[in-house]
Amino acid sequence: MGFLRIRTTVDERPGRLASLAAALAAKGGNILGLSVQPDTDGTVDEFVADIPASVDAVREALEAAGGRRVQVVPATAHELTDEPTRVLLLGARLRAMPWRLPEALCDLLRADDARWVYGVELSSDLPDPTLLTVPVAPRRAVRLRRAGLPFTLTEAARAAALVRLAQPPAETPSPERPVALDDGVEVQVRPLTLLYREAVRDLHDRCSPDSRRFRYHTSMPALPPRMFDRLCDRDRGYSIVAGYDGQVVALANLIFTPDPGIAEMAFLVEDRWQGRGLGGALARILVQQARDLGFAEVKASLLSDNTRMRRLLISLGATLAYTDDPGVLEARIATGAMVPAPRD
Repeated sequence: MGFLRIRTTVDERPGRLASLAAALAAKGGNILGLSVQPDTDGTVDEFVADIPASVDAVREALEAAGGRRVQVVPATAHELTDEPTRVLLLGARLRAMPWRLPEALCDLLRADDARWVYGVELSSDLPDPTLLTVPVAPRRAVRLRRAGLPFTLTEAARAAALVRLAQPPAETPSPERPVALDDGVEVQVRPLTLLYREAVRDLHDRCSPDSRRFRYHTSMPALPPRMFDRLCDRDRGYSIVAGYDGQVVALANLIFTPDPGIAEMAFLVEDRWQGRGLGGALARILVQQARDLGFAEVKASLLSDNTRMRRLLISLGATLAYTDDPGVLEARIATGAMVPAPRD
């Protein structure tokens, strides 16, 4: 059959990749390239292989080895180029000719075509995994199409990183920023540091038992000192506080997880500050920070009776799913596809 590009989703279990490689070897395949990408419901393994077997035979072998949604399309010797070298050359070309961004994105993801889209074209009535819209500016984006292989969250993150390379360098943002709430009140958002230990303790004291339960899924009258120290550790995550009139009124945490490309976020907002747009503003800051740190996705766990949090996450574009615990939902937000904040 010759060169094939093969993609399959597998459960995140030890030995799955070895099973797929053995299945290809049994069909006479020689693996010449391999990419492993985290996705919403497992890991996407992609191979470029020189294999004499038919497309149907390859698909059946991988499905028998535990692969899901197996896709096989023809490949060329050009696709065997060393991937880091290829991306570096694309980046150099883009820095010299940033107006050729659609062409560079098309080459990066080996898409069928790419074009600029504007304004109302940015929204789509139905999700289509063969289309990827990469935001460039508030009302401008590049839309890519690839009929053979659906785009993954990892590929969306790669495309977003290439877009940032083409944009002029931004001024270094201040670690402190004002945030205007729906009622016009302005709070100051700052990175969490050890200096806020007492203020965060006071925040917990003022929060209702339900607010603490929604945040921690258990009664948490006070934040244990060791947990507070971990939230301040920049090697473990990125946390922020919102302050008003000398008090911390909200705490938001972006926590790094063992899953490559995925971070987790959580919030605690004082009761009298809920329903005023503060949680949504903090969520947008965390998702943007996750994108800047190279994460493809942000997830959040919430109790099924936390209707306010559910509405907030859906407004950001999150997808919700039940977990093994019937009382807990999991939300996932692709960092490159967050719903834009509404304009006045």
